[in-house]
Amino acid sequence: MKKQIRIYIYIIGLILIDQLSKVWALSALRGTEGIVVIPNVFELSYLENRGAAFGILQDHQIFFVLITVAAAVILTWIYRRIPQTKKYIPLRISYALIMAGAFGNLIDRVFRGYVVDFFYFKWIDFPVFNVADIYVTVTMILLLILILFFYKEEDLDFLNRKGKHGRDNRN
Repeated sequence: MKKQIRIYIYIIGLILIDQLSKVWALSALRGTEGIVVIPNVFELSYLENRGAAFGILQDHQIFFVLITVAAAVILTWIYRRIPQTKKYIPLRISYALIMAGAFGNLIDRVFRGYVVDFFYFKWIDFPVFNVADIYVTVTMILLLILILFFYKEEDLDFLNRKGKHGRDNRN
């Protein structure tokens, strides 16, 4: 139970980092031309994103809220099945990061009607993003590496078992 509480404390901490960065962006960047950190390479530039990644599906906030809640329920169901051993710490970290990213942007959508983005790599003209987006991207890269190089197929058998916390209830 202590480990379960700890993961949610981590998620809340990560969400706070995301939200504080967005409060800073709102106060320091909104209405300005931004801050050039490295000329022609990297800027802090305020953007209100009313869509999803790369600005797709503009102004479909209810859809994004429903998808986020559904994903959170499914991911929590999976998380609760992960065995509580050291081998699966990377999966638990992935869960914390993806949940923090999802809920960091969900908070924006619900309370502002848009997501605050402000990191911009001008050199490659990469879409403007935020801390929550970094959490999600890092999680996807981490999961890809884990699935391709770390976990074997049988290490993920806990997903196929019946019962709470990955325990097999079969006789």
